[in-house]
Amino acid sequence: MLNDNLRSYLHLHLIVFIWGFTAVLGALISLDALPLVWFRMLLAVGFILIFVVYKKIPMKVPPRVLLGFLLAGLIIALHWFTFFKAIKVSNVSVTLACLSTGAFFTSFLEPLLYGKRIIWYEVIFGLIVVFGLYIIFNVETNYTYGICLALTSAFLSALFSVVNSKFAKVYNATVISFYELLGGVIFFSVFLFFTNSFNVVFFKISAANWLYLGILSSICTAYAFIVSVKVMEFLSPYTVMLTINLEPIYGIILAVIVFQEKEKMSTGFYIGAIIILLTVILNGVLKFYKNEKG
Repeated sequence: MLNDNLRSYLHLHLIVFIWGFTAVLGALISLDALPLVWFRMLLAVGFILIFVVYKKIPMKVPPRVLLGFLLAGLIIALHWFTFFKAIKVSNVSVTLACLSTGAFFTSFLEPLLYGKRIIWYEVIFGLIVVFGLYIIFNVETNYTYGICLALTSAFLSALFSVVNSKFAKVYNATVISFYELLGGVIFFSVFLFFTNSFNVVFFKISAANWLYLGILSSICTAYAFIVSVKVMEFLSPYTVMLTINLEPIYGIILAVIVFQEKEKMSTGFYIGAIIILLTVILNGVLKFYKNEKG
């Protein structure tokens, strides 16, 4: 019988595969990044609320904790915005390759926020990742803006994982997910309201976009978000972020299958991407070996 750690790890891999498909959905949906994320989070909140009512889950939390959830929701909302924006201005392959730097942002954020010791080999691996990014920057000059957005998204994803790991050990995953997604909706709604973005055009969505948004908000957001928070009860932020770095592999393969020529990149891009991914995997293997030995 599988223990909680192994079950959580396998479940996390399923979620990462779903997230790889999220990038493809983001490219298929013709909406701009901001309305795309707003509708995604709003619909996801609705799906989770139905689940909460059905399961009769108590939602009361202390005001200070609620504020923390809402602010974490802003972080994940900005992560998704920069993620989908990067896809819109570049493509799925570029975005996902850069997103794999998240584990190294995590390795620096954990010591910075929680006072953990910086590990020397992670610094070295981080420099190798920078070298991989340098190659991608040099050969994919048309995608510089997309690369910068994707790196910003990776940083925000790492920050969210580190912050959320503390909540996940204390509070129910569904409660956390509901309030965080609600926080993202609230912050983005305020921005959209004051920029006069709520108009007829904003809410004019094609049937195909509604279908993709439904899949994105239910399976790829509500379900995946709750499970990703749940596994943090048993897995460390670094393990979560490291596994999430398999998302580029799943996503790039799916993107090439769906979009074909549009997603075929230069040789230099794949060299840079492979350097990043292999470094991330090697880092994970070394960390696992050290933990086992310890």
